[in-house]
Amino acid sequence: MKLRRGALRAALALVLLLLLTPTGAVEPISLGLAIAGAAASALTGFISYPRLYCYFTLQENLDKRLFGQHLVSKVVVKAVRGFLNNTNAKKPLALSLHGWTGTGKNFVSKIVAESIYKRGLQSKYVHQFVATLHFPHAHNINLYKDQLQSWIRGNVSVCPRSLFIFDEMDKMHAGLIDSIKPFLDYYELLDGVSYRQAIFIFLSNAGAEKITEVALEFWRNGRTREDIQLTDIQNALSVSVFNNKNSGFWHSTLIDRNLIDYFIPFLPLEYKHVKMCVRVEIESRGFTVDEDIVSRIADEMTYFPREERIYSDKGCKTVDAKLDYYYD
Repeated sequence: MKLRRGALRAALALVLLLLLTPTGAVEPISLGLAIAGAAASALTGFISYPRLYCYFTLQENLDKRLFGQHLVSKVVVKAVRGFLNNTNAKKPLALSLHGWTGTGKNFVSKIVAESIYKRGLQSKYVHQFVATLHFPHAHNINLYKDQLQSWIRGNVSVCPRSLFIFDEMDKMHAGLIDSIKPFLDYYELLDGVSYRQAIFIFLSNAGAEKITEVALEFWRNGRTREDIQLTDIQNALSVSVFNNKNSGFWHSTLIDRNLIDYFIPFLPLEYKHVKMCVRVEIESRGFTVDEDIVSRIADEMTYFPREERIYSDKGCKTVDAKLDYYYD
């Protein structure tokens, strides 16, 4: 009983602190969820609302809007939930998402951000880098390395639970990403700063061929895509990315030193998945789903391999633009 009273007092103190603190200072957690979670947790003696909130919103959003990616849903939810629940992490969480364009990589990084931070990608604790925009010139690579290190160091110093998203890793200059290796390693402190609560997500088309190769092998052997397990593809994927000269991960120390926790494959999308994307997009615009329009848009896509025509070569990427034609 004393334990519960103490937990209740701690919860009430937390609620009071949140009410008296400026909104920007507690941005990663919405106030309403904090109060509800703290009150409920007082009964058990644990204050764990951010982790529960993250788990349920992440799982729900992936289930509703991510199609054909059973491996992604399973691995991302478990990885993020496990990391947020770990009060003694030895290193930051590093996820590398790979697959063809339009298969959901950017969407997943967006959902992860929204599950942790109230303002999602707009949060001042979320930092996005696009290779062709932020690091365009190979002759400036040393300057980019210094700028990248300074940016990460400065922002983690302000908020240990910072999220860094690196898009277009397949277009990044080789060697540049190795400049952040110390921040992803097993150091307790670097110049007085701990990076162990930070999250790094890398997005890349590199390795898509290997992913398709595995998916096609399963299909041709009469097995479903849901039969594919992470162990069937992760090691081959990491090797493929490491040896890809047209990738920012080419011979990267991040891979060589096993600092990437998960290489997550996004399988190429089939015709039925494209139709799922169309239906969700129509509903999001407030219209009743017209199956004739759904089929017409899915039929307009091009599919590969040329003979079998199984997978959409753009995934769901152009669905939004095609709908504009029907709902102007």
